Amino acid sequence: MLKKLSMLSLVPFLIYSLEAKEPAEQTINHMEIATIMYYDGKYDKALEELQEAKDSHMDIEWDKYYSMRGLIFLKEEKYQESIHEFLETIRALQKKVYTPPVEDKPKKEVLFSVFSNEKKVDEPSIKKPVFDPEKLRKDQIEEIYIYLSQAYYKAGQYINAVQALDDAGDKGRENASLFTLRAECYWKADQKGPAIEALNRGTLLFPNDITLLKQKFYYFAELKLYQAAIEAAKAYIKKVPAKAEEYIILAQMLMSGGEFNEAIKILEEAKLKFPSSAKVYILLGHYYNQNDMPYTTADLFEKGSYYDSKYTKEAAEMYRRNGLLAHALYLNSKMTDKIEKTKQKVAIYVSRGEFEMIIGLRDALDRYGLLNDDNMRYALAYSYYMVKDYDSAEAHLKKIQDDELFSKATVIRKNIEKCKSNSLECI
Repeated sequence: MLKKLSMLSLVPFLIYSLEAKEPAEQTINHMEIATIMYYDGKYDKALEELQEAKDSHMDIEWDKYYSMRGLIFLKEEKYQESIHEFLETIRALQKKVYTPPVEDKPKKEVLFSVFSNEKKVDEPSIKKPVFDPEKLRKDQIEEIYIYLSQAYYKAGQYINAVQALDDAGDKGRENASLFTLRAECYWKADQKGPAIEALNRGTLLFPNDITLLKQKFYYFAELKLYQAAIEAAKAYIKKVPAKAEEYIILAQMLMSGGEFNEAIKILEEAKLKFPSSAKVYILLGHYYNQNDMPYTTADLFEKGSYYDSKYTKEAAEMYRRNGLLAHALYLNSKMTDKIEKTKQKVAIYVSRGEFEMIIGLRDALDRYGLLNDDNMRYALAYSYYMVKDYDSAEAHLKKIQDDELFSKATVIRKNIEKCKSNSLECI
């Protein structure tokens, strides 16, 4: 019994001896705390913890130290500082000594072997990947070059950004967005040819990516290479449901390239796909107007005004010019801008010959300051003249300053003198 108790009393001792001893005081891991602070968005705290790690004189992983500082500065838009830290990270990785991971054996396995006579059955061996420190170093350095390219781009150092992408090796070519970044860097560095070439290389590697086609479309348009832009745009539209704005840009490019009928076709297609896009109706209306189709233009302008009221004035004006004055007045009544509404109403009443109605707007013209516009004052003066209120007509004609209108006013004032001298002159 005593022997049995002695053996039992040895168990705690054996367990204590075989297990790793826990230190009396836990050492604070500032690097781990800094990582937590970074992911919580508490960048100032993370930097403080990193500084603590540096000052602790412990053997810390310097590549992680510098890379975390680089990421924090990139988030804080301190791009020069970020660049410096990423370069330090690369230097640290180049010097880093990589050691294979230590396999931790389960502690219970040791105790089992001490107290059991049973033999442990070997588990089937699993083939583990060969530890390759140089491949690991290469992968980590390339990853940092990707971040470095972003910092260079944000800092406006565009060619350095491209160089960083090249230094990133395979990682710098692993997705289409890195080619759009390359192209944008070249473009902003005023190297248009390499920018297009970067997009072409990206398209070969990622033929189904739409952003590359879209960017090429905008670049060709800016370079006024309209045919190339049209081809890129059509290829883009085939692959993705384009927005109304993109149809509009394509139509404008077609017009600039002299492809009038093609521009009309694109906008007619857009009108069917985006029936609530006011801009499509208005641009299509302008193109039809250039083709001497004013009634179609008026109808398109009115439809556009249903979806954006700022085009109501334009629609009413087109109906006025076409002589459809009742409808022009109807659309004018829907306008919310009182000043523009009053000005257009005067023009409509002039076209209708309703001079008494213009005189009825005198107070509104004065209230909105429109009588400071010589055209409005002349219209009011002419209306007084037509209703034979010569004194009021002359009072306004005298205040006109515009040279051309002043000449017209002079002719009217001479006619007024004739009318006053002999009323039969003005029957």
